[in-house]
Amino acid sequence: MNGTIHRIMTASAADNLRIIALLFATLLVGLSAAWAVLALWYQVAGGRTIKLGIIAVWIACSVGVLLTLWQGWAALSLSVFAAAFAAIVIWWWRIEPSNDRLWADDVAQIAAARFDGDKVTLHNVRNFDWRSNTDYSQRWETRVYDLKQLNSVDMIMSYWRGPAIAHMLVSFGFATGEHVAFSVEIRRDQRQGYSEVGGFFKEFGLSIIAADERDVIRVRTNVRGEDAYLYRIRMPLFAMRSLFLGYLGESNSLVTTPRFYNTVTANCTTLVYHMMTRIVGYLPLSYRILLTGYFPAYVYGVGGLDQRFALAELRTLGHITDRARKSDRSSTFSADIRRGIPAIDPASLP
Repeated sequence: MNGTIHRIMTASAADNLRIIALLFATLLVGLSAAWAVLALWYQVAGGRTIKLGIIAVWIACSVGVLLTLWQGWAALSLSVFAAAFAAIVIWWWRIEPSNDRLWADDVAQIAAARFDGDKVTLHNVRNFDWRSNTDYSQRWETRVYDLKQLNSVDMIMSYWRGPAIAHMLVSFGFATGEHVAFSVEIRRDQRQGYSEVGGFFKEFGLSIIAADERDVIRVRTNVRGEDAYLYRIRMPLFAMRSLFLGYLGESNSLVTTPRFYNTVTANCTTLVYHMMTRIVGYLPLSYRILLTGYFPAYVYGVGGLDQRFALAELRTLGHITDRARKSDRSSTFSADIRRGIPAIDPASLP
């Protein structure tokens, strides 16, 4: 009797383990198949019909693998799926970024810098005159900046989809009153729109735009209806210079070695985070680096904003949307949007 019970319990345990193993294999196949569907959708060349046809074949094969898996042919079905999935992964890794596409006008150029001592000649500074999101006059300019005159760094957060999602600009100010703002953006071609999901699947190139503030801030507040906040960064002069040179180095690299934009690993905040860790050393990781709308709280927490004020006060003081709309095309745009925002006390710099 005891032997019978033992055999039943042993068989039951084995069956349970088999079911758990099958469920785990099903989950693994399902997730892998879903990733492959998205990779094929965003990267297969051709029109919608071709993409859907290839994806339909892949889904049918994946379903067939799952059916044979549960019918007792686990080794065979998993071997076939592994070989097919490996082929897709190899194809995926061989997709290389390129600078040779018909790019959208606003990302057609990437900033390129040439150095002569403390003088920086910056090519392809964008200075568009935006009348609407589709109506604008294109201007790409060459400007010269003196690193000895660099005296401020500001962070501008522009919100368009709730409190968690924002685009970050970093603007460098000089004693001459000039400002140049850098924007890390997707480099899309003339047929593409933005897609967060596509940003995981090599749909876009990575672009660093250097721009006049009347272009890159004004287009967001005055043309696209976004809500923008400016925060003065508490940073010693050597770090300001290093960050400025970091942007120029990354941009020069993109001119010769294109990269893909990635929604998480290579975007407007993570790129700055990696540059700053090279300058100051360790910086803690936080979800606020990925949820870009909360990035000011992260910067405040590591001491990068004016500590004389609470973060809520800095947000109120730095709300520049109305000022930008009133200033519009004014030659004093940069000064106008900063009116009322306390300057960083040099004595408080780290």
